[in-house]
Amino acid sequence: MLKLPPLSLYIHIPWCVQKCPYCDFNSHAQPEVIPEQAYINCLLDDLRADLKWVQGRPLQSIFVGGGTPSLFSADGIARLLHEVEGLIPFADDIEITLEANPGTFEAERFAGFSKGGVNRLSIGVQSLIEQHLKRLGRIHDPAQARAAAELAGELRQQGLLSSFNLDLMHGLPDQTEAEAISDLDGIIALQPPHISWYQLTIEPNTLFASQPPTLPDDDTLWDIYEQGHQRLAAAGYEQYEVSAYGKTGHRGQHNLNYWRFGDYLGIGCGAHGKVTLPAENRILRTEKVKHPRGYLDLSRPYLYRSWDVAKKERVFEFFMNQLRLLEPALKSSFVDYTGLSLEDADQVLKKSIQQGLLTNKSDHWQTTPRGRLYLNSILTELVEV
Repeated sequence: MLKLPPLSLYIHIPWCVQKCPYCDFNSHAQPEVIPEQAYINCLLDDLRADLKWVQGRPLQSIFVGGGTPSLFSADGIARLLHEVEGLIPFADDIEITLEANPGTFEAERFAGFSKGGVNRLSIGVQSLIEQHLKRLGRIHDPAQARAAAELAGELRQQGLLSSFNLDLMHGLPDQTEAEAISDLDGIIALQPPHISWYQLTIEPNTLFASQPPTLPDDDTLWDIYEQGHQRLAAAGYEQYEVSAYGKTGHRGQHNLNYWRFGDYLGIGCGAHGKVTLPAENRILRTEKVKHPRGYLDLSRPYLYRSWDVAKKERVFEFFMNQLRLLEPALKSSFVDYTGLSLEDADQVLKKSIQQGLLTNKSDHWQTTPRGRLYLNSILTELVEV
């Protein structure tokens, strides 16, 4: 019997100053005038159509992503969050994150975001080296990145933010090991409570896919990871997910809900959602209209498509998410949130357990240190069974 997991909300704002060559997110170059109020109206109507899936739960977290949500005004974000709370109650300790680009990071605006309800910022630094920022198509420079991080720290000291995250990439085109570690050292020196440190991957339908850059080889990438992990641990950052490191009390709650197979509503252009319907023994995936022009067309529904997650897919999706975390995968959560039996899991995990990639305890499964290095192998086994 399915049980209701915690509920989060993802809000997508699709506009950026320009499209980055590595980005495969649903983002669009901003128009001359962003239709901010019209888009917020549509977001709220979109959410109203999804209220049937709330099923009495408060929101545990909200993530405003993009695109570049910091292109919106502080008043607009404040209005959006206020009206969302009028539709779905907020948990007392709700985490509300807004993604920001250092190139659109203005002191007055970001203090306004925090006063309007945002209590966590996620700032896309990506690199602190000018040549790499230019190669990645970023509109900010290293000085702006540092200033953005310092401002977030000041807002936190003033009690206007509870936390903030800095995004940093490694494995960049023509990046040396020394440059990657220098970048990480620079981020650590800014003392963010949370760091997302992840390797650049070339995604289909991006400029980098059609014009592939020269990336560091596997040996260099491994050396970068080993050195970086040691530096992060020494600075007090605990790795809790493949690419997420937080100081005590600063794990990203929104992403944790994704990885733990929680539910989330997705509103905005191309936003995806996952909702559990226990009475019908269904898990539903949703996707909204992708292009801003279509999404803003009031004659059309916001929901582009929805589909049921089949039994076999539930097993894969649960572990695809949960195994990104270093914490144990609880067997009780598997049964509760997939509606399946432990035998369904044992059947597909058997080979990975035999290979020493997973441990199988009475109440949980967990990746071994070796398994964390071969996570894709585990997931491939899940697909092939």
